[in-house]
Amino acid sequence: MSRILVTGSSDGLGRAAADALLSAGHDVVVHARSQERAAALRALVDRGADIVVGDFTERDAVRRVAAELNDVKPLDAVIHNAGVWSGPAVMPVNVVAPYLLTALLQGPRRLVYLSSSSHFDGRPSLAGVDWRGRSAGSYSDSKLFVTTLAAAVARLRPEVLSNAVDPGWVPTKMGGPGAPDDLELGHRTQEWLASSDEPEALTSGGYWYHRRRLQPHRAVQDEEFQDRLLRTLAEETGTAL
Repeated sequence: MSRILVTGSSDGLGRAAADALLSAGHDVVVHARSQERAAALRALVDRGADIVVGDFTERDAVRRVAAELNDVKPLDAVIHNAGVWSGPAVMPVNVVAPYLLTALLQGPRRLVYLSSSSHFDGRPSLAGVDWRGRSAGSYSDSKLFVTTLAAAVARLRPEVLSNAVDPGWVPTKMGGPGAPDDLELGHRTQEWLASSDEPEALTSGGYWYHRRRLQPHRAVQDEEFQDRLLRTLAEETGTAL
């Protein structure tokens, strides 16, 4: 069985993924942004899950979580599920946090990044992006960037399986009660990519929707854009991938 971190797992798709992986016998690490949110994970912790707490809007908190995890049993996989829809936290949570965790965590050989069909509306431009969250960020841009990050990691770390997943527009707190997609299917692909030994799940560099590999925005596979994104994030955070 694998040891798998699921970020943003106090509710929604992250909670569902952590619950299912725990039920399948995996060693799961759940994450909440605050002690108050951590209380919602008590049932999973009582069933054996470990827990880390850190507000991903704060880079020091992301670094602290990474250091805490590096000091214990190594991770086999990470599902980068934490995300926000709007406001100043969009870039820090949706892009900077998964970048830092990717750079800092030791050991994971499977990385799954939560994307969105909204990434097709993203702009492949890094000019003027507010990475520190002083102003509202574009959700579509953030999902284009994190999908590009997944592709870059797949290219630069051939020993790692790195993929992006569009979970669909599902009825979570973020998606809203009227979202038309299937909530159950919304978390199954990332669990499969993080833990399955099926041949398709052992591939890298994909953009997936309900276990189907699709073509992402053309900028995602542009190596020059990948490199510019990584250089920008390295300079912004002081941490190279």
